[in-house]
Amino acid sequence: MSIREDFERREETFLSHYACLSSQTRGRKEPESPCAIRTAFQVDKDRIVYSNAFRRMKYKTQVFLSPMGDVYRTRLTHTLEVSQIARAIARAMRFNEDLVEAIALGHDLGHPPFGHSGEMALKEIDSNRFSHSKQGLRVVDFLEKNGKGLNLTFEVRDGILKHSKGYGEIMPDDPGKLAITVEGKIVRIADIMAYLNHDLDDAIRSKVIGENQVPAFCVKVIGKSHSERAANMIKDLISCSGSHNGKFRLKISSEMHEAIMQLRQFLFDNVYRSYSVHKEFLKSKKILSELYHHMIENEEFFKKQLIDMEMIDCYHNGQPKSRLVCDFIASMTDRYALRLYEKIFFPSPQV
Repeated sequence: MSIREDFERREETFLSHYACLSSQTRGRKEPESPCAIRTAFQVDKDRIVYSNAFRRMKYKTQVFLSPMGDVYRTRLTHTLEVSQIARAIARAMRFNEDLVEAIALGHDLGHPPFGHSGEMALKEIDSNRFSHSKQGLRVVDFLEKNGKGLNLTFEVRDGILKHSKGYGEIMPDDPGKLAITVEGKIVRIADIMAYLNHDLDDAIRSKVIGENQVPAFCVKVIGKSHSERAANMIKDLISCSGSHNGKFRLKISSEMHEAIMQLRQFLFDNVYRSYSVHKEFLKSKKILSELYHHMIENEEFFKKQLIDMEMIDCYHNGQPKSRLVCDFIASMTDRYALRLYEKIFFPSPQV
């Protein structure tokens, strides 16, 4: 018996009846021999961590542009916080931690630079169908490894695609909008727990809002400090969730749900749409828009950028140019976009 097979047997004896076992994965698009040491979901986790897209997240904006300070969250630190919360939940309820971690680590790989303003820019420029969750699937299926993709399992790909909620319900009634595994649903909830908590923390640190402005009901129910909020949200979910009519249902209390909704509305009204944040997002949208059109109009220059980004083989796979330019823009980090914009549009000083 291999190490992997021994681990799979341990999963069968330890994990919840409702958990997704590594041995029961629906498999990969391209069949491949299993690893002798790692389970299928452990392999996926490693492939994501070692990918170019994962490394680029350290220089992609969460809410506050990274040049504003070293301690503000980036897309990468957000991802790591989601992973920690999701794993804590999965461990407590005996779900598959490896699957949860793989989905969490990959859930934001498709995010463009400059946070949600980058996503809005690409929606307006290229197609209203653009979303970071769909782009994340494109990253792992097609763009990584210079057009070969990572060949992840169905369950991880499904979780990446369906993690996003935007401004909608945390857990919608439509099952088609939710991951097929409980582990994927856990990541969806962990994502909102993480960003509400750390975006509030960063907003107070940056003085966009004052601590005394946070709604009293939210402080009472969720907590005052970062650690209190994380612990209270996780404990509430664990205590309220359980099996119902033969299925496992993730649920939070009505009081916690109301507090989360109030806190999210508070952040939208006072942080995400605040003047100090919004004015920078308008600038970033302009940068991405002008870069997009420059790439469309300058073929050779665009091809050179694809070589630098290790994406040139994608160019030769018959993809529409507008789609590839969108892929290129979405793959850029904040600082890459700023440097490229300066190189193209700033005048060169005369010697």
